[in-house]
Amino acid sequence: MHDEVPGERTRVAACAAPSAGAALEPTTIERRPLGPHDVAIAIQYCGVCHSDVHQVHGDWGDGTFPMVPGHEIAGVVTAIGPDVTKHAVGDRVGVGVIVGSCRECTMCEQGLEQYCAGSVETYAATDRYHGGGPTHGGYSTHIVTDEHFVLRVPDSLPLEAAAPLLCAGITTYSPLKHWNAGPGTKVAVLGLGGLGHLAVKIAHAMGAEVTVLSRSLSKKDDGLGLGADHFHATDDPATFDQLAGTFDLILCTVSSRLDVGAYLALLANGGTMVYLGITDEPLDVSVFSLLRGRASLAGSQIGGMAETQEMLDFCGRHGIGADVEVIGADRLNEAFERVRHGDVRYRFVVDASTFEA
Repeated sequence: MHDEVPGERTRVAACAAPSAGAALEPTTIERRPLGPHDVAIAIQYCGVCHSDVHQVHGDWGDGTFPMVPGHEIAGVVTAIGPDVTKHAVGDRVGVGVIVGSCRECTMCEQGLEQYCAGSVETYAATDRYHGGGPTHGGYSTHIVTDEHFVLRVPDSLPLEAAAPLLCAGITTYSPLKHWNAGPGTKVAVLGLGGLGHLAVKIAHAMGAEVTVLSRSLSKKDDGLGLGADHFHATDDPATFDQLAGTFDLILCTVSSRLDVGAYLALLANGGTMVYLGITDEPLDVSVFSLLRGRASLAGSQIGGMAETQEMLDFCGRHGIGADVEVIGADRLNEAFERVRHGDVRYRFVVDASTFEA
């Protein structure tokens, strides 16, 4: 693909799943013409999120196929529409989980576009604001997106390390900010994976006392190196006795079924446990586990555009990027299998220059 020309659609190389559960394979997709407020981006890197695996395998219901996953996109602006004011050709930018919202509802007015009932996800969705076709994600060489949903990537961050911040980074930053993590607070991060390792880095940079809760001690050195103050194994029953009533905030980054009551008991009075990892199994929660200690059980979903930019700027100031393993497009199916088995430290990122039709 060359620079976008207004009014012309372009075909670009990508990698897609032709049907639910199918292996990813090379293909070409069509990108829309450059509109007045659009930004054309040459993608350089795209993170491989666990949700990509779930979507491709149909774990969350119906999807749009052929499906081009990828919502952790980092690249460089190649062209802009005539009314664009936020970005210029040559800017280092990112695109995250959503590429559209109604821009008029209460949620949008409050900068909470991620909770807009009309939000449009970067892939596997219907683009209601640009012709109604399917959206295609970052497993491709180029993307065209409304400037409102394009973020500036600080010069201090390598693009490959910045890409996962567009989902995993904001998913952890937003609840840490909302529940006031900082000096004098005790934060537990449950699970040390793609989300968890960034949660540790960000909570540490905010000044919180950080504890990692992992099934075993196999990642203890990693956790402490990322900035955790403490590391405990949840497979050890003594952990729950030792840490009872400790934490102001627990971020649950795992997607497996848990004994939620056991973790609620780790909260200090008035503490909150926030679900970030997604499980399709219903939670088994006793009301008594909430009543004791005035505990709260909550969820959080990425962040709005202003908050996502705030997160990127925060990470730029503190030198926070994801720990990544850069792969070529020919290894995406291998990466999916490894993600399913938790065999990555801590985020795969695909080099977009390796996509070939």
